[in-house]
Amino acid sequence: MDLGTTIKKLRNQKDMTQEDLAGICGITQTYLSQIENNQREPNLSTLKVISEKLEMPLPIIFYLSMNADDVPEEKRKAFEMVSPSVKSLVNAFFAV
Repeated sequence: MDLGTTIKKLRNQKDMTQEDLAGICGITQTYLSQIENNQREPNLSTLKVISEKLEMPLPIIFYLSMNADDVPEEKRKAFEMVSPSVKSLVNAFFAV
Protein backbone atom coordinates (compact mmCIF):
# COMPACT_ATOMS: atom_id res chain seq x y z
CA MET A 1 0.00 0.00 0.00
CA ASP A 2 1.36 3.38 -0.97
CA LEU A 3 -0.79 5.71 1.09
CA GLY A 4 1.71 8.58 1.16
CA THR A 5 2.10 8.80 -2.60
CA THR A 6 -1.69 8.72 -3.03
CA ILE A 7 -2.15 11.58 -0.56
CA LYS A 8 0.57 13.57 -2.32
CA LYS A 9 -1.02 12.96 -5.72
CA LEU A 10 -4.45 14.05 -4.50
CA ARG A 11 -2.97 17.14 -2.83
CA ASN A 12 -1.14 18.11 -6.02
CA GLN A 13 -4.29 17.63 -8.08
CA LYS A 14 -5.97 20.18 -5.81
CA ASP A 15 -3.05 22.59 -6.38
CA MET A 16 -2.28 22.59 -2.67
CA THR A 17 1.15 22.88 -1.12
CA GLN A 18 2.17 20.71 1.80
CA GLU A 19 1.95 23.83 3.94
CA ASP A 20 -1.63 24.47 2.76
CA LEU A 21 -2.87 20.96 3.49
CA ALA A 22 -0.96 20.63 6.76
CA GLY A 23 -2.36 23.95 7.96
CA ILE A 24 -6.00 23.10 7.32
CA CYS A 25 -5.49 19.63 8.81
CA GLY A 26 -3.89 20.95 11.99
CA ILE A 27 -0.62 19.08 11.51
CA THR A 28 2.89 20.27 10.73
CA GLN A 29 4.27 20.43 7.22
CA THR A 30 7.11 18.17 8.40
CA TYR A 31 4.65 15.51 9.56
CA LEU A 32 2.73 15.69 6.27
CA SER A 33 6.00 15.37 4.36
CA GLN A 34 6.85 12.26 6.36
CA ILE A 35 3.40 10.82 5.61
CA GLU A 36 3.72 11.56 1.89
CA ASN A 37 7.18 9.98 1.79
CA ASN A 38 5.90 6.90 3.63
CA GLN A 39 8.27 7.57 6.52
CA ARG A 40 5.44 7.77 9.09
CA GLU A 41 2.03 6.18 9.22
CA PRO A 42 -0.69 8.58 10.33
CA ASN A 43 -3.30 7.48 12.81
CA LEU A 44 -6.88 7.00 11.67
CA SER A 45 -8.09 10.34 13.01
CA THR A 46 -5.39 12.19 11.05
CA LEU A 47 -6.28 10.21 7.92
CA LYS A 48 -9.94 11.14 8.34
CA VAL A 49 -9.06 14.83 8.53
CA ILE A 50 -6.77 14.58 5.49
CA SER A 51 -9.49 12.81 3.49
CA GLU A 52 -12.07 15.44 4.47
CA LYS A 53 -9.78 18.30 3.45
CA LEU A 54 -8.93 16.58 0.17
CA GLU A 55 -12.67 15.98 -0.35
CA MET A 56 -12.03 12.31 -0.97
CA PRO A 57 -13.66 9.51 1.04
CA LEU A 58 -11.12 7.61 3.11
CA PRO A 59 -12.05 4.20 1.64
CA ILE A 60 -11.31 5.62 -1.83
CA ILE A 61 -7.90 6.85 -0.67
CA PHE A 62 -7.19 3.37 0.68
CA TYR A 63 -8.30 1.78 -2.60
CA LEU A 64 -6.20 4.13 -4.71
CA SER A 65 -3.23 3.27 -2.48
CA MET A 66 -3.50 -0.48 -3.08
CA ASN A 67 -1.28 -2.47 -5.36
CA ALA A 68 -1.26 -6.15 -6.27
CA ASP A 69 1.02 -6.99 -3.33
CA ASP A 70 -1.76 -5.90 -0.96
CA VAL A 71 -4.13 -8.54 -2.32
CA PRO A 72 -3.98 -12.25 -1.43
CA GLU A 73 -2.18 -14.13 -4.16
CA GLU A 74 -5.24 -16.15 -5.14
CA LYS A 75 -7.12 -12.91 -5.85
CA ARG A 76 -4.36 -10.90 -7.56
CA LYS A 77 -5.33 -11.84 -11.10
CA ALA A 78 -8.89 -10.60 -10.52
CA PHE A 79 -7.58 -7.45 -8.82
CA GLU A 80 -5.24 -6.73 -11.73
CA MET A 81 -8.10 -7.23 -14.19
CA VAL A 82 -10.63 -4.94 -12.49
CA SER A 83 -8.31 -2.40 -10.88
CA PRO A 84 -7.72 -0.19 -13.96
CA SER A 85 -11.47 0.04 -14.64
CA VAL A 86 -12.33 0.75 -11.02
CA LYS A 87 -9.59 3.37 -10.72
CA SER A 88 -10.79 4.99 -13.93
CA LEU A 89 -14.34 5.08 -12.58
CA VAL A 90 -13.14 6.54 -9.27
CA ASN A 91 -11.10 9.15 -11.12
CA ALA A 92 -14.09 10.15 -13.23
CA PHE A 93 -16.52 10.20 -10.33
CA PHE A 94 -14.28 12.12 -7.94
CA ALA A 95 -12.48 14.16 -10.63
CA VAL A 96 -9.08 12.95 -9.49
